[in-house]
Amino acid sequence: NGIKLFNGEGYKLSDELEEEIEAIVLDGVQTPPCPTGGDVGRVSACKNAVEDYVRHLLSVTDVDLRGMRIAVDCANGSASATARKLFSSLGADCVFLNDQPDGTNINEGCGSTHIEQLSEFVKKLKFFAGVAFDGDADRCLAVDETGALVDGDKIMYLYSCYMKEREKLKNNTVVTTVMSNFGLYKALDQVGIGYAKTAVGDKYVYEHMVQHGDRIGGEQSGHIIFSRYARTGDGILTSLKVMEVMLAKKERLSKLVEPVTIYPQVLINVRVRDKRTAQEDPAVQAAVESVAQALGDNGRILVRESGTEPLVRVMVE
Repeated sequence: NGIKLFNGEGYKLSDELEEEIEAIVLDGVQTPPCPTGGDVGRVSACKNAVEDYVRHLLSVTDVDLRGMRIAVDCANGSASATARKLFSSLGADCVFLNDQPDGTNINEGCGSTHIEQLSEFVKKLKFFAGVAFDGDADRCLAVDETGALVDGDKIMYLYSCYMKEREKLKNNTVVTTVMSNFGLYKALDQVGIGYAKTAVGDKYVYEHMVQHGDRIGGEQSGHIIFSRYARTGDGILTSLKVMEVMLAKKERLSKLVEPVTIYPQVLINVRVRDKRTAQEDPAVQAAVESVAQALGDNGRILVRESGTEPLVRVMVE
């Protein structure tokens, strides 16, 4: 999809620095000074990366998965190199799907971007649950024992409730983006958990978490950040946290997320010449206000600019 750049402390780059880099790239006139030869730098390969990563996850989770029948969809991506080793260490009775990457089949009809295959598999073979990662495994979606989708919003609800029960939910707050489903907020209101809303993107979620000391945040897409353990989404860590709650509560996944009613959501992208002008148009603002009043407390309308294209995104729930 593109290039992700991290600074020396493991954080995604700030918007300002990204824009500065982009301006240089797109300038086409001014060529920045480029080092050559030995001045370019060094590439070092970490031979024990998989073992180090699995050992890290085992150190931050306390779960014994013996007896749990779980389906794991690796999306023919990076989880193919780590998931089997990890879940085997925890004693889970797992079936691994799409864990044979060939360089071209990543995310191809599988993984968290194509959850249907996992859903049917879990339902048909009566597994306890299923988890699916995307290609780089920073996202995780789950399916319950009936094959129903458990998305990032439901995962945040599930784990924030568990944290609150154990008095681990710092600030009593979950950090979401503006695209989280209205049903999540309704469910959090019912259990007395607060929430913050950031711009779309896990880096904005994490920035807010750092500034306020929050412990859990994420996106509907399955990017969940547990700030005690990571600075970005980690799909495999997320899957372990879901199973941790299932084991601790001795409850089916469908029951644990039952309080979250996902509201129907429609997203329409409108191509415009100028994003800001379109949003500031009085007729557009009047239409948005009219819809907001009509929906009242039972829905919402959100109009926002695309960060990458000449589009205004209109979302209604």
